[in-house]
Amino acid sequence: MTGRLDQWEKLLDRQMAAAPYILLTISTVLALLVNGRSWQTIALAASAAAWIRLVPRGVVYVTGLVVLVGVLCTQGIWFASFFGFAGYLHSWQYLNGTWRFAGVTATAAISVAAYNGGLPDPTPSAIFTYLFFTAAIVTVVGLFSFFGDITAERSAERKRTVAQLEKAMKENTGLQAQLLVQAREAGVLDERQRMAAEIHDTLAQGLAGIITQLQAAQRAEDWRHRVDNAVRLARESLTEARRSVNAVGPGQLETTPLPEALRELVARWSELNGVRADVTMTGTVRPMHPVVEETLLRTAQEALANAAKHAGASRVGLTVSYMEDVVTLDVRDDGAGFDPERVRDGGGFGLTSMRTRVSRLAGTLEIESEPGGGTAISASVPAMARG
Repeated sequence: MTGRLDQWEKLLDRQMAAAPYILLTISTVLALLVNGRSWQTIALAASAAAWIRLVPRGVVYVTGLVVLVGVLCTQGIWFASFFGFAGYLHSWQYLNGTWRFAGVTATAAISVAAYNGGLPDPTPSAIFTYLFFTAAIVTVVGLFSFFGDITAERSAERKRTVAQLEKAMKENTGLQAQLLVQAREAGVLDERQRMAAEIHDTLAQGLAGIITQLQAAQRAEDWRHRVDNAVRLARESLTEARRSVNAVGPGQLETTPLPEALRELVARWSELNGVRADVTMTGTVRPMHPVVEETLLRTAQEALANAAKHAGASRVGLTVSYMEDVVTLDVRDDGAGFDPERVRDGGGFGLTSMRTRVSRLAGTLEIESEPGGGTAISASVPAMARG
């Protein structure tokens, strides 16, 4: 649509540029046909054409053009009927302010005088008629020219708007490319953080358990039981390593519901660490979105690992509460506790991993503890049902 309008505007500009010559030619031909061949008429017409062609546009040009219109009107009324429009057109186009009306008024006065066969008689009625028709022509030309100016201004504004839009589109293209690069970099960083959390939540914890069991075997008489535990942890860690490489969900949740997976996790942890651990489910237990269940399972796994590593607890309780809008996981122990203020901005990779996982689901993680008063970790995530 824009290209077609531009073509029309170019065509109109060419027609406007050719209009004075066409009007001059028509007037000259009609004058010669009616009045007969006149070298004076041809010479004046040629002078007018040269003036239009050669003289720079401005006050001098319009003044000379109006004078030529007046002189040519003496050669025939046809110059007032046709070539006079060039005086109106160029007076409005090449003059400013009140000078426009001066040029249009002068052209109109010459044309009306040509139609009347000369200046009006010195009578009130003749003078009034002359002035009336002159004013009418000036009014009509002024109105049409004014509307033309409005159209031209809108066209110019449209062109400016299109140019600004094209500039904005080019800038947006550059911004999109920049955003794609940033998004790609952010995606790589997020994937690295996810893999680091996976390694920490699975392999690192499994290897730490193996080391603990082997160290205990060195000191204990029932070393075979400890070695069996270490072998089992090593196999589970190998399974988790393969799962992480293949980027699938937690192995337990592929075939086991979350409540059962949590009970199995707590039972293994209790057996490995010799600490009593209880699991409680409240509310209406129902399948959650895999990402929600994975987050709860990994958070429970990390909380139990921290309890085994730091708390020295004699009892641990894990509670999952299914509510209408959220699912809450609470892990409490009666261990040594710590000062949460000292780990609020850090706390090692374990707490950071839990916070990151929970925050990805727009959830919250709260830690309550004090030295000698045990620890309570509460993770709350949206209750997104399994699709």
